[in-house]
Amino acid sequence: MTTDGQSGPIRLLDLGSLPPLRSQTIFHAVGYAMGEGSPDTIMLVSPDAPYVSIGRHQDADREVDLGTCARLGFPVIRREIGGGAVYLDGNQLFTQWIFDAARLPATVEARFALYCDTLVQTYRGLGIAAEYRPVNDIQVAGRKIGGTGAARMDRAEVVVGSLMFDFDVDTMAQVLKVPSEKFRDKVHQTLAEYMTTMRRELGAPPPRETVVARYIAACSEALGRPIEPGALRPDEVALAERLDERFASADWLHEAGGLRRHGVRIHEDVRVAEGAHKAPGGLIRAIVVVREDHIDGIAFSGDFTVEPSTVPVELGEALIGSTLGEADLLARVKGYCQRVQVEAPGVEPGDWVAAVMKATAVELPA
Repeated sequence: MTTDGQSGPIRLLDLGSLPPLRSQTIFHAVGYAMGEGSPDTIMLVSPDAPYVSIGRHQDADREVDLGTCARLGFPVIRREIGGGAVYLDGNQLFTQWIFDAARLPATVEARFALYCDTLVQTYRGLGIAAEYRPVNDIQVAGRKIGGTGAARMDRAEVVVGSLMFDFDVDTMAQVLKVPSEKFRDKVHQTLAEYMTTMRRELGAPPPRETVVARYIAACSEALGRPIEPGALRPDEVALAERLDERFASADWLHEAGGLRRHGVRIHEDVRVAEGAHKAPGGLIRAIVVVREDHIDGIAFSGDFTVEPSTVPVELGEALIGSTLGEADLLARVKGYCQRVQVEAPGVEPGDWVAAVMKATAVELPA
């Protein structure tokens, strides 16, 4: 499948195991280094130690128990891809596509469908009855065996996911931020019931080389192009080294958290409230400052996927000055989405409004 007649080979970068930080920064580096004539790339990598990754639009303090992660020695790393917080270790094989935008389908939904099909076919070839569940999940008899994310990095379209050899449900439940231990027990129970892996489905996971061979064959079939082993370019490695510093910084980890509008003052005419709305495409959180029944500031976060990545910040700015009326908010959201040509699979304009309305319906206690 190509969109412009391109039939050249796709570069395969099978990088084996890398340190947690580099396992994230390397695919970002390949994306941002893509220029005229750069090859489309499929990257395979696993982390050589455990860590926690949070989505581009999540609030680290709200989603992850940072104290537990520090105690366990797990780095917490924000990625530029949407989605939720997840515990990662060597039992996952990351499968990352970094393609020129012209050689993938035009919409995020269509890219997810194409990408997920290759994972589904890989699992089926291993004897696992996987199915694609739009927008971006893969399931086996109702249990999730993988999700995906996407982002635009300059001229590159990036779609990522993983092949699940095994998954540590106990640790995942430990690292998430939850309101109580009873709630954590429920999270653990739900993860155990509704997630699956190759080990759970087959008794023992197949050898890595077997899985990789099936996956590459599935990608070549779906994309209609040969896939050939390649190597990282020096400029890609150099960019990954620069990104290591950024992704390891506290500023980047906490970048999406909190209200960023300067000059907001909290006094008797101002209230701050928080609400959350579960859209088909993910959870949307809204922290809203209301001044005299008008929006004075909004911070959106959550585990949704959206392009451009600046949408949560820009949309919040576009809503400043709006009344608390649903019609006024919806008109502004629709206007912004049309102007910017927002792509948010499973998230409609009304979902952003619903998050704001849930926040502003109840004032936070003083």
